[in-house]
Amino acid sequence: MKKLEKSKLKGNQTIQISGSKSISNRLLILESLFQNIKIGNLSNSQDTQLLKKALSETSAEVREDLEKKQKYSEQNTEIVDIHHAGTAMRFLTSYYSIQDGKTTILTGSGRMKERPIKNLVTALQNLGVEIDYLENEGFPPLKITGRKITQTKVDVPANISSQFITSLLLIAGKLENGLEINLVGEVTSRSYIEMTLDILTKFGIKNNFVGNTIKVFNFDRNSQSSIVNYEVESDWSSASYFYSFAALGRETILLKSFYKESTQGDSAITKIYEDFFGIKTIFTEEEHQLTLQPIESFQFPEKIVLDMNNCPDIAQTLCVTASALKIPFEISGLGTLRVKETDRLLALYNELQKLGTETEITNSTIKSVSFNETQENISIKTYQDHRMAMSFAPFSLIKDINIEDENVVEKSYPMFWEDLKIILNQN
Repeated sequence: MKKLEKSKLKGNQTIQISGSKSISNRLLILESLFQNIKIGNLSNSQDTQLLKKALSETSAEVREDLEKKQKYSEQNTEIVDIHHAGTAMRFLTSYYSIQDGKTTILTGSGRMKERPIKNLVTALQNLGVEIDYLENEGFPPLKITGRKITQTKVDVPANISSQFITSLLLIAGKLENGLEINLVGEVTSRSYIEMTLDILTKFGIKNNFVGNTIKVFNFDRNSQSSIVNYEVESDWSSASYFYSFAALGRETILLKSFYKESTQGDSAITKIYEDFFGIKTIFTEEEHQLTLQPIESFQFPEKIVLDMNNCPDIAQTLCVTASALKIPFEISGLGTLRVKETDRLLALYNELQKLGTETEITNSTIKSVSFNETQENISIKTYQDHRMAMSFAPFSLIKDINIEDENVVEKSYPMFWEDLKIILNQN
């Protein structure tokens, strides 16, 4: 358990955040498929390291462990265990699907086996890939028999996790005839899809996104023969926690390395925190540095009403910030939070009560109902969710708080607790 005593924020401290997990994981798949990319500032997150290991090493140790349990023991079959890494599960499902003649069993933790993957599997099956569910229909673990995909079109529900769509996009340039994806319904987390397409473009894979149809063309190696150097921008999701600290502590924080014209959807934090919490973002282009500067005499809003469909991963941070300041909020567009590391809407409902905030939740919304006295001896459950741990940490500027299972931050931000020591001046 991490004990955070009530603290004050030091002014003008600088934090260097590791590369974006989202970008890093996309690049690792492309690097493995095309071998002509050099990655700088790769994320040090557990998710990224697990994906890197899965792409570069055999699964002998995993196989031995599973065979002891007399599960999945088949000859000529590689077994890959990605533990809690949801991004790795989704991206590797498509990656192994095009490894012609290779059979892979893709498994994970108990929670991973509860996270739906049916829409992605169905799309790949419709493209001609043989994928079997080994336990429960629609959920990992999967047995994937790779083959050469020749079909060129597939329909995918648009209101599912954008990572399902990105998973298909990442392999599309490797397909002989490319791939056309028709997104059925309203698109969720569109910014993450556009980020993927931007990476493909920089890598030399032509594509277009018109209406609800995405076309990715076969990678022409002759037109992109040189090595592509890609310096990964720091992670905006990780930056969000420092915006919360700045909003509550009203001191300036400096962050590196970020770009003004970012393709990460969570860069929306700059406008959200300026509009609702009075934190202005100043970019220093040559140093790729952000200055989070509180606006003097800022008038907080009477209520926050916001659709976070394009940036749901920073919703937890916003809810905690608003709760600490007792600003009523009504957040929509959060349907994907139900199927993350935990049911994040339910987790917020439970844990915000400890801060004195009563809420109402639906399948895609959360709304504050009342603000009461905070509990004594606050202990926040993390539900094996890294964002629960980090989004609640800024409340330590208001009151002593305990974070259970603090090691969960390793999933995306292993240095989080060390970086807090830089900015916090404990009483």
